[in-house]
Amino acid sequence: MSHQDSESDPHSQHTRLYNPYQDLSVPVQTLYQLPTSPEFLFSEESLHQRRSWGENLTFYTGTAYLAGSVAGGVTGFFSAIRSFEPGDTPKLKLNRILNSSGQSGRSWGNQIGVVGLIYAGIESSVVAATDRDDMWTSVAAGLGTGALCRAARGVRSAAVAGAFGAVAAGAAVAAKQGFKRYVPI
Repeated sequence: MSHQDSESDPHSQHTRLYNPYQDLSVPVQTLYQLPTSPEFLFSEESLHQRRSWGENLTFYTGTAYLAGSVAGGVTGFFSAIRSFEPGDTPKLKLNRILNSSGQSGRSWGNQIGVVGLIYAGIESSVVAATDRDDMWTSVAAGLGTGALCRAARGVRSAAVAGAFGAVAAGAAVAAKQGFKRYVPI
């Protein structure tokens, strides 16, 4: 059997058959040969299955902005409810809730989004420098983020915030590993 014959053989070792209509009651029987090997240009790329720095930046910044916006919106909602006056109409109450939630949500989202941006930049830099992506990389990124965010308030404040950031990043990674291990998805 020649090399060309093995490539055209539907039962070849390097392909698998795929029928897009298998779950439907359609008499059409179209099978495609899909590769079973990883889709990487170089074999070294398959060893490092992690997000790129751009994907990291987008993920952490977007997630932090969304979480900050939701937290700020909830804070603004309760702040607006506390500021109700006895003579307010329902329309005025709704307007007060929307204004307060929107303002707090934007403010918190921007502030926490910047923290996510700094974290993503530091984590990507540490990964590029060490060529490792493990728990200690996240802890180092949390340490650097906390220290950098509070550096303007002094060395002591930066050290405390860095320690808090390192513990928070370590706890997040540990929670993620525990979730992967004990929650079957």
